[in-house]
Amino acid sequence: MDTAGSSPTPPLHIVLCPWLAFGHMLPYLELAERLASRGHRVSYVSTPRNLARLPPLRRHAAGGGAIDLVPLTVPRVEGLPDGAESTNDVPGESLWEAFDALAAPFAEFLAAACAGGGEGTSRPDWDLADTFHHWAPLVAGEHGVPCAMLQPTAAMIATFGSEARDRAELAAASVPADGGEPPAGLPRYEWDGTAPRFACDKSGSMSVARRTALTLERCAIGAIRSCPEWELDAFPLAAKLLGKPLVPLGLLPPSPDGSVVYVALGSEVLLRVELVHELAHGLELAGTRFLWALRKPGGVSDADVLPAGFLERTHGHGLLTMGWVPQISLLAHCAVGAFLTHCGRNSLIEELLYGHPLIMLLIFADQGPNSRLMAQRKVGLMVARNEDDGSFDRHGIASAVRGVMVEEDTRKIFVENAKKMQEIVADKELQERYVDEFVHYLRSYVTDHVNSSNVVVPPPPAET
Repeated sequence: MDTAGSSPTPPLHIVLCPWLAFGHMLPYLELAERLASRGHRVSYVSTPRNLARLPPLRRHAAGGGAIDLVPLTVPRVEGLPDGAESTNDVPGESLWEAFDALAAPFAEFLAAACAGGGEGTSRPDWDLADTFHHWAPLVAGEHGVPCAMLQPTAAMIATFGSEARDRAELAAASVPADGGEPPAGLPRYEWDGTAPRFACDKSGSMSVARRTALTLERCAIGAIRSCPEWELDAFPLAAKLLGKPLVPLGLLPPSPDGSVVYVALGSEVLLRVELVHELAHGLELAGTRFLWALRKPGGVSDADVLPAGFLERTHGHGLLTMGWVPQISLLAHCAVGAFLTHCGRNSLIEELLYGHPLIMLLIFADQGPNSRLMAQRKVGLMVARNEDDGSFDRHGIASAVRGVMVEEDTRKIFVENAKKMQEIVADKELQERYVDEFVHYLRSYVTDHVNSSNVVVPPPPAET
């Protein structure tokens, strides 16, 4: 088995293709670092501007591996602003046409890599394709390179699995899918919020669900930034629903040179101004000290972003910024008592690395399953929401903040359970072992399923 700092068997060359969102690019850069530290070579594929905005790579002299940043030029697309290459620049749906056009430069890169192009570069052994990269496994298959699909959380797969498959089949057949009733325990607004994933956009691009289904169909295995210890019941259920081997990567907790905040709803969330006001009033009503990193709503003047007089009334116990803040440094500070978060996976793992309880204000995607998982494990409180439209008010914010920060009986429970989760996230040996076992799986698959003519043999069906 490979271990950090040594590589007793020939190193692997792994191509890694994250989706064009920093919530995907950063954790998979962490995976690339860990693979390189074990002596493997990683070709990390993205666009020029995205690669330029990544944090500096660490050296890997001890492990002998390397990370090659591979830029794929974004084709010009009508209506897409110059320099827009990630969901931090424009909404994800605005990127689909440009994203699909990346298939051609990716094919050129992989063909050259498989032909031995590039000094000191070996032929790729694996391609790790993110959720929407339906074209990546097709290109990889043409060159006999097996492909693994990077999965969302097990909780999300378990929550939406069979229902999503039914909707996706209807969407593929161009049959309108009735919203139907949400699964037990799932709020109506969250279930209805998945509907756009099954519809083509205005340009006729395929739906998100179809992209995901095609990627899974074309990949040999699933790889997931999770582990059974983290998602107790959801993990085995997710593996069964996928119908393919599901290999845990561990949680990939960040190295101590990242960034996050105390009250923050992620890099992509833009609340409507009226909800920003409710959040502000809720923090004010709670009466606790806060540090709030706010992403300013679009089309709103600076004077209207916050309630009138809010900054004056909270002066001395509240601090707000609309700029960058050092996430890891803040969460590591002994003064942090809780984190008001959207429960995006990056923020969740970074937060629990330091064992703070949570105040959870989910917005979309995997954040609902993540929030319920943490609520079930009594790590914090979810902000009360309207079951139909997902709205919240100041009183729900204040109640959740007080329940986690002020009320001693409940706070004690949340702190204790957050520390238990910290034991999983901060268990370096456990998390590194998952990366080692993942590499071992990749190597074994190449040995067992790829013949001498470099033709990929599909794996046997997963056990049910």
